[in-house]
Amino acid sequence: MTRILFVCAAGPAVGGGHVMRSLTLARALEARGAGCAFMDSPEVAKVLDAFAPDMARVNSDDDFDALVFDSYALTADDHRAVAKGRPSLVIDDLANRPLAADLVLDSGPARTAEDYAGLVPPAARLLLGPGYAPVRPAFAALREAALARRAERAPVRRILVSLGLTDVGGITGRVVGLLRPIIGAVTLDVVLGGGAPSLADLWALAADDPRLALHVDTQHMPELVFDADLAIGAGGSTTWERCVLALPALTLILADNQVAAARALEAAGVTPCLAVDAFDFETAFVDAVQALLADADKRAALSTASAAVCDGGGADRAAEAFLAICDNQTL
Repeated sequence: MTRILFVCAAGPAVGGGHVMRSLTLARALEARGAGCAFMDSPEVAKVLDAFAPDMARVNSDDDFDALVFDSYALTADDHRAVAKGRPSLVIDDLANRPLAADLVLDSGPARTAEDYAGLVPPAARLLLGPGYAPVRPAFAALREAALARRAERAPVRRILVSLGLTDVGGITGRVVGLLRPIIGAVTLDVVLGGGAPSLADLWALAADDPRLALHVDTQHMPELVFDADLAIGAGGSTTWERCVLALPALTLILADNQVAAARALEAAGVTPCLAVDAFDFETAFVDAVQALLADADKRAALSTASAAVCDGGGADRAAEAFLAICDNQTL
């Protein structure tokens, strides 16, 4: 059995997305007979405790055959120091620093091999584009039914608000505050983590507003995406979950590393985007939501474009590619 160690970033500043997408890849590797574990830290443990309490955690890279890195803070020197010649995969979005890996996975929709020229070893294989985005199998399992549901062009009855487990800067509460006056009787399904700064205020609001349904550290994200008619979502890895289930969305750019992918999807007609640090964000947000609520044709067009982005099989493709490298190096 190939034993694979995941080294990931997590915490209030970077969120839980690195751990979540790595966990999806780990499950795909386990389904193919590999054994997986995560390098332990308090921040990583918090995410795993909520979403994968059975996943092994360790404090040493001893006894592992291969490494997966998912942290923007690590560069080629770090990768080499930890991997020590063992097969390695780096999950990246930035193409902005040297990487030392046999395989680099970057699911950015506009990413090209030229972006990594001079940044990766000559023999490194690049897995580029949303076709390799790690999305949990539960999303792909709902895809056919979701496409049929979107084809009905139903009015908006449920809006999914999913802006990251860590709710950076209290953005979830801010967005809910902007939505409540303009959505009429529409239900808001609000997803966030147990440590989110907006949580206490949102619980108080939900006690008096039956339109608010809070989902804290939810295990039911595929069902929430399926049931929604519109999403307000962050520009991170949950983008691919919405695309698999053809959910029209307004994407909010919360961090610099989200800009390139979000703007590429916007240019392709997949999702309108707003940067939350823009001076006119609140006015632009209200205008954009009201326009989407009123325009069924626009929502249908976004749904169709989203469905064409990825099919949910990215984790399987990446797992097979990495295990092939691991197997070759152990022959």
